[in-house]
Amino acid sequence: MALESRITQEEIKKEPEKPIDREKTCPLLLRVFTTNSGRHHRGDEFARGNVPASELQIYTWMDATLKELTSLVKEVYPEARKKGTHFSFAIVYPDQMRLGYRVKDVGSTVSGRKGAEDLMSLQSQRFQIGDYLDIVITPPNRPPPMNPRMRPF
Repeated sequence: MALESRITQEEIKKEPEKPIDREKTCPLLLRVFTTNSGRHHRGDEFARGNVPASELQIYTWMDATLKELTSLVKEVYPEARKKGTHFSFAIVYPDQMRLGYRVKDVGSTVSGRKGAEDLMSLQSQRFQIGDYLDIVITPPNRPPPMNPRMRPF
C-alpha cells in the first residue's frame, strides 16, 4: 500500500521560514551550474560523479532568494547583466528510487524587473545541503525557456 503526501506547494510556501542570523550561521557551499542552451541540464548529466563543466561555487545561506542568487551570477557573467535577461532556476537532487538525479523547476527572475518569484528562497523550495542549483540564462533577445509543464503538444 503506497502512502501519498497531501501537502501542496501552497502549503509548503506558507510554512513560516525560520529567520537565519547570517552573523552566527555558517554559510553553505552552493554548487551552481549555468547554461545558455535554453534548457536545464538533464539529470543524467550529474550521474556517477560527473557534473557539467560550467560550475560556480557560491557561499550562501538557506534563506538566499532567487533575486539574490541572480545578482551573484551577474557578477560572474557580465553578459547576463543586460536588462531583460531571463534566469530560470531548478534544483538538482538525488533520486533514491531511480539511483540518479532529478531536476525540479523552482522559479525564474528577469534582470531589471520585479517578479513574483524574486523573493522565493532556497529553504522555501525544500533545497537541502548537497543539492545542486541549475540556472538557464537567456539573453533578452531570445524567448525564455518554456515551462515543461506547459508544453504546446
